[in-house]
Amino acid sequence: MVAGMVFHPVAFGVLFLLALYVSIREFQAITMGEQWKLQQKFAWLAACAAFILMMCHCFYGLELRWLSLALLPLFAIAVSVVLSPSYDSVEVVALSYASVLYVGLPFCLMPLMVSGDGIFRGAVLLNFFILIWCSDVGAYSLGTLLGQKPDSKKLAPAISPKKSWWGFWGGIATAVLGALILYLVGWMEYPLVHCLVLGALVAVAGVCGDLFESVWKRRFGVKDSGNCIPGHGGMLDRFDSSLFAIPTVFVYLCIFGLL
Repeated sequence: MVAGMVFHPVAFGVLFLLALYVSIREFQAITMGEQWKLQQKFAWLAACAAFILMMCHCFYGLELRWLSLALLPLFAIAVSVVLSPSYDSVEVVALSYASVLYVGLPFCLMPLMVSGDGIFRGAVLLNFFILIWCSDVGAYSLGTLLGQKPDSKKLAPAISPKKSWWGFWGGIATAVLGALILYLVGWMEYPLVHCLVLGALVAVAGVCGDLFESVWKRRFGVKDSGNCIPGHGGMLDRFDSSLFAIPTVFVYLCIFGLL
């Protein structure tokens, strides 16, 4: 992860294209299974094409209008449904579009965050992944220490019974502390107040992303999104927090002119 974000834009592109493909395929396997396989292929093709075209735009001068090519597989989904001999469970096809929005969009924003005038600045994105990791460590540590007592209030017991409010506040505290340290060592080059706010936003959005994926897994009776990372589950399990945190950070940076 670290090497892919700081070494070279090609390494960055390969790393996150692989993560995008595996994550979106895992989401489709959870929600759609073996149904509408052609529509699933069109969906991940649209997401991957959009990411590649965005990379080419940010680092290799490709005109933004070519990004419209990624819409063709999305149109193909609708056409293929119309031409299908059966319309049983056609509602499931909506999950193809959901996979592009939920998984594809956050990944496609990443090249915009690490490019400035065509210059690769992968450390910008690395900072936010560090904050996500800080939040995870803080939430797990304080949640395990204080949040598993009988009288501890749970954050969302119907979705994730083990998550507690202690863990929630612990995640925010460690993310804000991490942002402060990154600012002091010169890694985060924004004004201090923005660094602290971004730390809190990353933690809150990360929890929302984690719980959102848990909703899907609970709805479809799945424990892990996959098994590509032994002992940790699937790729989607590793990126669930960032799928909410990265868009949140992107919007914040755009609003305050920090991107």
